Amino acid sequence: MKILIIEDDIKILSFLQRGLEEDGHIIDRATTGDEAEYLAEMNCYDVIILDWMLPNKSGIEVLEYFESNHIQTPVLMLTAKGELDDKVQALRGGADDYLTKPFDYEELLVRLEVLYRRTLTNGSNLVQIQDLSIDINTKMIKKGNDTIALSAKEYELLLFLIKHKNGIVSNAMIEEQLWNNESFINSNVISVTIYHLRKKIGKGLIKSHRGMGYQIVL
Repeated sequence: MKILIIEDDIKILSFLQRGLEEDGHIIDRATTGDEAEYLAEMNCYDVIILDWMLPNKSGIEVLEYFESNHIQTPVLMLTAKGELDDKVQALRGGADDYLTKPFDYEELLVRLEVLYRRTLTNGSNLVQIQDLSIDINTKMIKKGNDTIALSAKEYELLLFLIKHKNGIVSNAMIEEQLWNNESFINSNVISVTIYHLRKKIGKGLIKSHRGMGYQIVL
């Protein structure tokens, strides 16, 4: 997943970033509401983690900005405000989930995965593409009766294509999502990853559009 963390407590921010990156996720970070709004407007994220109490504007105000600017990325509100009225206000304001500090990292991770799964499959654990089935919970992929082993990048690329099903995903979008525009990315790494993914799941499942990008049709 590509995740935006909006948090002004540097210790919590660093802890979250380190843990999520170790789990293979791409992380952007913001420490103010204005910075968060800019990043969410300019980039495509799978999930956003949002603190309530930020320096220049509250998390609730950031949620209002997301709504008024049609930013539909799922938001997990992560905050020390734990009263029922606070939770109701945040959820009514546009948050998709709510977790209070102090929190358990494993619970946070599961909640993020659930939010991401909703964007892929409308809440179902299973994605079916012809004879290919993907269990989002277990990350198990089967083609017919055979289990397929994908690398982390191949799996993330497959999910990214599924998320944008029926649309064309450009090389620039893939590079930003999977490598976060890392300066050392090899120029042909995307085509090589696509090649290996096709070899494992079937050449016909991923369509190429010359000069435009790639597409999975569901």
